[in-house]
Amino acid sequence: MSRPVLAASIAVFRDGKVLLAQRGKAPARGLFSLPGGRIEPGERMAEAVLRELHEEVGLKAEIAGFVDHVEHIEHGPDGALLAHAVICAFAGHWTGGEAMISHEAEALLWVDPLDPGDLPMTRGLPDILRKAHRLITRGTGQAA
Repeated sequence: MSRPVLAASIAVFRDGKVLLAQRGKAPARGLFSLPGGRIEPGERMAEAVLRELHEEVGLKAEIAGFVDHVEHIEHGPDGALLAHAVICAFAGHWTGGEAMISHEAEALLWVDPLDPGDLPMTRGLPDILRKAHRLITRGTGQAA
């Protein structure tokens, strides 16, 4: 790995729940996270996250806003760098499609963003879910 990967993810809200995807490949295989993936050269972050959402889980969404960035750095038992990604997290409203598993998402769950349970999750995900929920409900006083 010569440099960090730039990626984007999205907290998609539907009927007050947010979609989590169990990662089907490294890094963080087996952990629940938000759908997303790499930003391609020349692609805007918002375009990339909506493309990845559709490719990975079959959903369409409208972006409500930027939530935060997350740095994922993973080392092997010998200390070697296995992964380094900077992930731009967005929040959005579901607009179409039904969630489907794929080689990138082994399982999908719609969960309460403020109480996702004790799922094995990527580091920092509960905080991102709280921030995304605040963004989605800000000013409306209503559930997502």
